[in-house]
Amino acid sequence: MALCDTKTVFKRTHCADMNPRPSDPPISLIARSPGLDAQAVDVVVTMPTFRRPKQVLETLASLERQRTQRRFAVIVMENDAEGREGVTAAGPWFESGRIPGLLIIAHERGNCSAYNAGWLTALIQFPTFRHLLVIDDDEIADPDWLERMCRAAETLPADIVGGPQLPVFDNPAHQHWESHPVFSTPYKTSGLVPALYSSGNLLIGRHVLEKMGSPFLELAFNFMGGGDSDFLSRSAAAGFRLGWCAEAPVYEAVPERRVEADWIRARALRNGVISTLVEKRKRAADPFGRAKVAARSLALLGASPLRAAARYASTGSASIALYPIYVALGRIGAEFGYANEQYRTPEKN
Repeated sequence: MALCDTKTVFKRTHCADMNPRPSDPPISLIARSPGLDAQAVDVVVTMPTFRRPKQVLETLASLERQRTQRRFAVIVMENDAEGREGVTAAGPWFESGRIPGLLIIAHERGNCSAYNAGWLTALIQFPTFRHLLVIDDDEIADPDWLERMCRAAETLPADIVGGPQLPVFDNPAHQHWESHPVFSTPYKTSGLVPALYSSGNLLIGRHVLEKMGSPFLELAFNFMGGGDSDFLSRSAAAGFRLGWCAEAPVYEAVPERRVEADWIRARALRNGVISTLVEKRKRAADPFGRAKVAARSLALLGASPLRAAARYASTGSASIALYPIYVALGRIGAEFGYANEQYRTPEKN
């Protein structure tokens, strides 16, 4: 049951009857679960999807199993406006009311565009929600994930809360890769933290989104990743408190492709590029800010062989040892315009 024509751009009400602001991303509302009481929704879960019809159903099933008394709704953001495999897969769940919420198409391709569309839709469609949670379409939520993330936000207290993305490798023999920096979590215990880096398992207070404003993620990061890291850095600079909930994991599917040497290398280089770009934005108003970022990149490059040697001595893993070298090279590359847009070719990601 599509409530709005799929060719109609979603505007600032539940159907297309108002002109959008020029900055609003083009969105189509495809389905709305029957009897959805938007005023009663306290928590919104947003999930972008791109050509993963099987996995999006597995993620939805994990949300269906959540143990909580909180009224929550799910927004799935289809980011393939042509193929629409996510729409085909998830549509029946919303049309039948099996999962409460909305199915939309985020017409602008890219990671940041999909998040921006979902978060804006949440603000417009659910006027009283307190917490917005984020999960990706290759992740499975722990049954207590939603409840524990919300409790962490309320008890720490924190305006934004991150949680572990625990890798589940397609080949169980690869599980030892979980200690690699590409897959390991930044914190082991719950509490307030100085920084967060990923939107793959995240809670954001409504007041944060309202203060930061749309577009939330910078489109320059659309095919590279890092828009979430930049948003989180800017949010911390704006005074919002960041927290970590170690007891609220999601389980991320890791295909064999992602343990190949070229993918690991590309991800490490990309992380270095993102680190430089985020730091440049953070220091944009500082005197000699760009020079300070470049100097730090050079210092990290100079120190990276020693760091690599120390890592190899402690782990015996050449891949783990090389990680700081690749990150440092990525930081230097960013100074010369290098951008590793891994999401530009999704079949290789």
